Amino acid sequence: MDKNQKIRKAKGHRGANIKADGETSDISPDKMPPIFSLKINSDYCITSCTKEEKVQFALTLHRLSQSTWANLRQSGRRGTGYEKIDKKSIRATIPEDLTDDVDIIAFRFSDKKPMVGYRDAIDRRIFHILWLDRKFKLYNHGN
Repeated sequence: MDKNQKIRKAKGHRGANIKADGETSDISPDKMPPIFSLKINSDYCITSCTKEEKVQFALTLHRLSQSTWANLRQSGRRGTGYEKIDKKSIRATIPEDLTDDVDIIAFRFSDKKPMVGYRDAIDRRIFHILWLDRKFKLYNHGN
């Protein structure tokens, strides 16, 4: 390549389901399905799960992704819904970048085992999964 030639920046693509860089949607994140991000590490990682728990985890992610955040919020905590978890009850290290105003929530997978994380503050569609509480030791589960 000649030193005087410049590399052109690729343009953002746009289509029915893809927007160009920088475009935002007019649709409320609550009217959209969740997007899942796995930020799991430590003793609560998917690598600690049994084969059946991994299957149930994947099936749960699929089932939850078929609903909207609004519907999930209205569902019962033992069904496809979720529950808020008090940060003070978490027995694992909470990431430093998780501010006090961010709610920690738990969905259930494989025999009601919690997958615990939080909704992204910028892109509210994204649920960051931090812990898979397969032994029910992450926090006090009470009832």
